[in-house]
Amino acid sequence: MKRRGFVKLCATAVASVTASPELLARENQQYRRYGRVALVDSYSKEPVRAVTLEVGETYLFHYPFVSTPCFLIDLGKTVDSRSHLQTRDGKPYRWQGGAGPKNSVVAFSAICAHKMTHPAPSVSFINYRHGETQFRNNRDEIEERSGVIFCCSEKSVYDPAHGGRVLGGPAPQPLAAIELEYDDSADVFYATATIGGEMFDRYFSEFHDRLVLQHRRTDIDATMDGSSELMRLSDYTQHTVSCQA
Repeated sequence: MKRRGFVKLCATAVASVTASPELLARENQQYRRYGRVALVDSYSKEPVRAVTLEVGETYLFHYPFVSTPCFLIDLGKTVDSRSHLQTRDGKPYRWQGGAGPKNSVVAFSAICAHKMTHPAPSVSFINYRHGETQFRNNRDEIEERSGVIFCCSEKSVYDPAHGGRVLGGPAPQPLAAIELEYDDSADVFYATATIGGEMFDRYFSEFHDRLVLQHRRTDIDATMDGSSELMRLSDYTQHTVSCQA
């Protein structure tokens, strides 16, 4: 390639990255593409329709692996903040915002970024609070607001309207986000990738035996394929722990 052509090619590539925050995030390796998995209702096995999602309800599905739980929430408002975030080791990334016909549906890994507290069939210490909730923020002040993900293990609090950023507590980084693709022609949601800091290797290692028993399979790190069943958190777990500051 001649020098002039090479310089032009490099300039075009730089311009493309600058113009696309999503591409920049992927270049920073905080975007990890997995299988394109359709979300289906756990009872009917039919695709989850946007109109069937209840605003403020905490739904659960598994992605990108068969044993890694995720939250799906319709926040009831347009979420297009495309928040600037960073992992615990300072790697920057940008979150894509909401999905669905109103850009109000978001999804996050349900594994707390502090000690990996996560929903289990017996109990869940982490959940979404749509109503007003008190918590101690990052300035060590009592704050009250609605629409937060609250982990009662060590009282880490996250903001799902801004990419799962940490509002308070010891969590060192935001919740890993799940990229949602919405096909408006078919009214179908797909999970396609994770964005942000993953904790899956540590999760598999520390909870291996319990996860094998819970999921009745040894390949707990198998990637999801085809579809993932969506259900209410209250249908998945026997007891949801609620707490405040």
